[in-house]
Amino acid sequence: MAGLSAQMARLQSQARRLETALDPEHPHNGHMVWHVWGEARAGVLPLVMLHGGSGSWTHWLACMDALLAEGRQLWLPDLPGFGASDTVPGGVDADALVEPLRHALRLLLPQGAAGAPLCDLVGFSFGGMTAGLLAAADPGLARRLVLIGAPGMGVGKGLAVRLKGWRHLATAQAQEAVHRYNLQALMLHDAGRIDADTLALHVDNVQRDRLPRRRLSHTDVLARALQSVTCPVVAIYGVHDALYPGQMMQELEQVFASRAPDFRGLSLVPGSGHWVMHEQPGAFVAALCAALQG
Repeated sequence: MAGLSAQMARLQSQARRLETALDPEHPHNGHMVWHVWGEARAGVLPLVMLHGGSGSWTHWLACMDALLAEGRQLWLPDLPGFGASDTVPGGVDADALVEPLRHALRLLLPQGAAGAPLCDLVGFSFGGMTAGLLAAADPGLARRLVLIGAPGMGVGKGLAVRLKGWRHLATAQAQEAVHRYNLQALMLHDAGRIDADTLALHVDNVQRDRLPRRRLSHTDVLARALQSVTCPVVAIYGVHDALYPGQMMQELEQVFASRAPDFRGLSLVPGSGHWVMHEQPGAFVAALCAALQG
């Protein structure tokens, strides 16, 4: 993963940066920051991608060049409470992000024929749970919903990946050791992929997390929301995702099939853990493009 810092600087310089109010009636309550790459193309919907918890748009960094080469226009927000975006007043979890996202996308994305979808919607982890809630709340928004490593499916409720706290630690070295441990425990299957750039990217993201007490991921909130999602749903997970070890992946697929009315299947990416698009970007992009083409 060497070169991520240079890649991030280059992509930042190429992005269009937009802001939308978290509450249009009270714009002083803060804004959500959007980053846009690529140009709109006739017949190709924008690709809206929601990052994971304790993250930012940089969760997608390793796969962005390949997606741009596919001719997709990318719309990547920093979700409220993360990255450069403000926090929704009183909001503590994914459900508080749905209305700000719905308003922003209806405002920003080109409007086609009446009733036509505005985008393809992709979400990773916490962002996948958020994307599912959004698609349920606004059924006409997305042509297709792709969920990557998403929690909130009611599978393995008694299982939790035990992460270590770091904010109380006095030295940067002690904090770095914990960040490295947490990356291996939850995010990546191969510890050898935790190079200096990956660690720095992760540290920058978790230091800007202002929603530390999220709890919906331990419920079946996404599974219940999928019952109201009318567009096709595809799931992509790393075969070694720490959230669904052993036989849980089979149970997860069964829940998807029983809850989403138009479920098109679950793809497992070999050699990857939870942060699949970072650990195996080539295989992930192939799976995502197949999911979007259907």
